[in-house]
Amino acid sequence: MRLLHTSDWHLGRSFHRESLLDAQRAFLDHLVAVVREQQVDAVLVAGDVYDRALPGLEAVGLFDEVLHRLADLDVPAVFISGNHDSARRLGVGAGLIGRAGIHLRTDPQGCATPVLLADAHGPVAVYGLPYLEPLLVRERFGLERGGHAAVLGAAMDQVRADLAARPAGTRAVVLAHAFVTGGAASDSERDIAVGGVASVPAAVFDGVHYAALGHLHGAQTLAPHLRYSGSPLAYSFSEELQRKSMWLVDLAADGSVSAERLDCPVPRPLKRLRGRLAELLEDPALEAHEQSWVQATLTDPGRPADPMERLRRRFPHTLQLVFEPAEESGDGLPSYAARVRGRDDLEVAESFVRHVRPGIELDATERDWLREGFEHVRESDDRTRELPR
Repeated sequence: MRLLHTSDWHLGRSFHRESLLDAQRAFLDHLVAVVREQQVDAVLVAGDVYDRALPGLEAVGLFDEVLHRLADLDVPAVFISGNHDSARRLGVGAGLIGRAGIHLRTDPQGCATPVLLADAHGPVAVYGLPYLEPLLVRERFGLERGGHAAVLGAAMDQVRADLAARPAGTRAVVLAHAFVTGGAASDSERDIAVGGVASVPAAVFDGVHYAALGHLHGAQTLAPHLRYSGSPLAYSFSEELQRKSMWLVDLAADGSVSAERLDCPVPRPLKRLRGRLAELLEDPALEAHEQSWVQATLTDPGRPADPMERLRRRFPHTLQLVFEPAEESGDGLPSYAARVRGRDDLEVAESFVRHVRPGIELDATERDWLREGFEHVRESDDRTRELPR
């Protein structure tokens, strides 16, 4: 059976305020073309279909369009919700849509209910495990405590129990949205540590023939049967060197796996530049990057005049400007970047208060206020999501 593994579309996301809707549309065109040309038997989308719980109309339109196109090809597709998605919204109409071969797995109670596919060698059970927030799903799995490893382990126990009751030789595929130990993260992934330790061991997926993983934005292979497809587009400058792709997976009669990476369209390359402004504007070696999306880190000891305007004359798609003076300032003190490096938000805020209120130390109440403020900001996105019942 030939499977196409992708994830982390983040439909509706922008890149430093640059719209990516056209690039996302081009990716979905590419996906449909691959399904047709490579004679794909099923599409696996391992979470984060949307970038936020309340996606914009344009993003919803893109999703609706690709569902119709996959249904027209008569190719089944299995989607799970990720930590960016609203599981309840994404799962609306799942039963009805499933009749068209589009299977939306967003309810934790359905982890052990597979989508049943078949080829000339027999049945293939595809289990969709939506993103499982420990605080919200522990009771459903009979757990009093535990983080991501515990809830995902309990879900996989149910998967293995269901698989054991199926005919001998049934091959098993699992979709999951999680941070598996050994994976390499990027700057554009939302932290999923709230509710427990973020990472889960690879052994949690023992007993299945292929695990199609989502959440991490770089394509990577943790084991032959355990892979991240990564996001189809770059969503942070930390992904500058990542090759964006999908996995074309062939599942043999005995359950063994072979996989090929298929490149995704690149709307515009990324480039991180570093140096003094004059060097960046004059270096002939940088000519190849003049049409890239650029992040420029200026190391001038003092801030140059109109740096963004001057950079954009040569690099019109400069999106981010960072100042990291390479030398000490005239007063002999380290640069601001050097002073805050390695310190968390709370420590930086406390230092600022001391700076503007010299001689007066923060008391316990003030520290609690700052801590509560930062916790509120970190959790505000999660509070907007519709929680599964």
